[in-house]
Amino acid sequence: MSVTLNSSEWNLVYNVFSFGLVSMLACTIYTLVSQSRVLPKYRNALVMSSMVTFIAGYHYWRIFNSFGEASEGMAVNVSGEQGAFNEAYRYVDWLLTVPLLLVEVIAVLALAKEVSRSLITRLVPASAAMIALGYPGEISSDQNTQVLYGVLSTIPFLYILYILFVELGKSLERQPAGVAETVGRLRLLLIATWGVYPIAYIFNIVGDESASSFVAVQVGYTIADVLAKCVFGLTILKIARMKSHAEGMAADH
Repeated sequence: MSVTLNSSEWNLVYNVFSFGLVSMLACTIYTLVSQSRVLPKYRNALVMSSMVTFIAGYHYWRIFNSFGEASEGMAVNVSGEQGAFNEAYRYVDWLLTVPLLLVEVIAVLALAKEVSRSLITRLVPASAAMIALGYPGEISSDQNTQVLYGVLSTIPFLYILYILFVELGKSLERQPAGVAETVGRLRLLLIATWGVYPIAYIFNIVGDESASSFVAVQVGYTIADVLAKCVFGLTILKIARMKSHAEGMAADH
């Protein structure tokens, strides 16, 4: 099966994938060269941020190439067979990067070891389960299967929100001025960007297999990825700098 895009739609998807790729690579470089701007105790968070955008950049390169290889003129092969556009690259990316995104938050706050360990040992398995349970529904053509795995993947998602907003919130009172507010905005950014994914998932269930549907899903996923990885990573850098300056690091670093 293939979807036939007009020239504007094809160019839009092509350019959005290119934008996603270069955004991830640029953020990887920026967070790597910013290591000296924060205290050593916060550099692990920046390393993880660089890992997230590097992994995403690699997968956007594969997605970008897959889109070109699956295109014959303006028609894009989305059959799921060999040579078709490969949506699985996104799920491999999310399986690796979503747990790292959550660990970034814990790492930059530099909480007590017991608290950090407790949060990480629950957030990482829950995030991996959320992605793993979503994939069978994404690739299935049976609506009942799609709904089943959509519901199942929502359970760990709600558990992650509980930890981020209830349990993590208890640890923010001891953070330097401005950090708690920035972390609050970071959590809202996470929800806003992650909210795009279930919307696109639902759209795949109830929507038709049209060109406009394909374009909307790919553009939506890519914009959400840039916000959830690049903007998220830059906010992590901001928090690390705020905490470093609060602990005596010169502001001109």
